[in-house]
Amino acid sequence: MGGGSADRPGMTLTKRLFDIGFTIFLAPPALAVFAVIFVLLWLREGWPVFYGSERMHAPGKGFTLWKFRTMRNVATDSGVSGGDKSDRITPFGRKLRRLRMDELPQFLNILRGDISFVGPRPPLRQYVERFPELYARVLRSRPGVTGLASLVFARHEEMLLRNCATPEETDAVYARRCVPRKARIDLLYQKHASLGLDLLLIALTVARAAGKLRGRRLPRRRPAHWRA
Repeated sequence: MGGGSADRPGMTLTKRLFDIGFTIFLAPPALAVFAVIFVLLWLREGWPVFYGSERMHAPGKGFTLWKFRTMRNVATDSGVSGGDKSDRITPFGRKLRRLRMDELPQFLNILRGDISFVGPRPPLRQYVERFPELYARVLRSRPGVTGLASLVFARHEEMLLRNCATPEETDAVYARRCVPRKARIDLLYQKHASLGLDLLLIALTVARAAGKLRGRRLPRRRPAHWRA
């Protein structure tokens, strides 16, 4: 994107101003939905309502990414993510994940400058350390709540991980088959990054969530001129 550099790597001034302005624009409806989910989670699952996990917005630079808690409050020493196959995910939490409403607390991360609205999904430290050269390129863009890889690869990723029996197997398959492919798409986003593309990806994310709310899936289309 054009504009001068902001105070954080991977974030231009234009992108930063857009994030702040769009957050202010969305604040009234977002706060109303936020309050409803907060109360429902508190009544259904108890405290804590929020869940924070360490993610990376640059090699060697981590931050806490906030979400609504969607899993039962049971301590685990696994250290790897089991995704939606985990039986710890609550029924209400599964609905929040499906509609991506569990990510509403990330408005705070956007205001702090940890992430943007659009960009590669912020990776776990373990993947950045496992693929340092790859993520050194991907994280030249500020991570985002949604992005090109999130939209294009989501269904394929779900299919690849569906038959994994354990969190360890899920982690291995994700690292081997998902990380490199999503990185290629994220690098494609870098090549074509613009405010117009960001607005398009935000609109497609909202449309996909609305489609899931109505129980329908949007067809996957990839513009012919986008090539890795």
